[in-house]
Amino acid sequence: MLPVPLLFPRTQEANMTGTALTFTIHADGRSFEETLLIRTAVIAGWTGRDKVALEKHIHELEELGVPRPASTPIYYRVSAARLTTAGAIENTGPDSSGEIEFMIVLADGKRYLGIGSDHTDRKVETYNITVSKQMCDKPVASELWSLDEVLPHWDSLILRSYAVINGEKVLYQEGSVNAMLPPEEILGGFPAADLKGGSVMFCGTLAAIGGIRPAERFEFEIEDPILKRTIRHGYDVAVLPVVG
Repeated sequence: MLPVPLLFPRTQEANMTGTALTFTIHADGRSFEETLLIRTAVIAGWTGRDKVALEKHIHELEELGVPRPASTPIYYRVSAARLTTAGAIENTGPDSSGEIEFMIVLADGKRYLGIGSDHTDRKVETYNITVSKQMCDKPVASELWSLDEVLPHWDSLILRSYAVINGEKVLYQEGSVNAMLPPEEILGGFPAADLKGGSVMFCGTLAAIGGIRPAERFEFEIEDPILKRTIRHGYDVAVLPVVG
């Protein structure tokens, strides 16, 4: 049997060993395109550094019927095939919503910073969080920064998201990444042996302004005011009917 190559054509592909995603990578003063094979996807939850803000997010989920976590942080595995750079996703029923998270990509011995949306079925989340994480695709931006290049000014990075609800675009989340634990601490809570060979870890989110709610479109970004650059992504949400 021939070995599985690490580089693929530009299109996204899924197979038995992972999902190939094409990114524009900004590192070492240059930008280049590379397709990475992602075999492991992890959602790190309850990663708040500010315990007051963490409690607020726990409380807003409790109002939706989501039980408190057994520990913080906590790590949920999802299929790497759920990761997508597409501009639209489909979900069964009207009860899902997005939330911005910074994500760490580990590939070929290098570490990159990106952003994704932990789009989740909130109805399923009330009775099984692990299953709810697997129910929806996880949109990610197609750009990455070198993690080491932003660590010296880490706390200055800003996360921001917008929701389009009934045709109106509203600010949904906004705040510094310092609301969450530092990347090294979040990564350190998960077995390093399970993050080899191409991995993505979502690293926590911010409380929603006005509460968690569905939207027909979700847009999100991370801003680096020191190096004056921004990564953005957005996607439409198509609701599939629930029958029976």
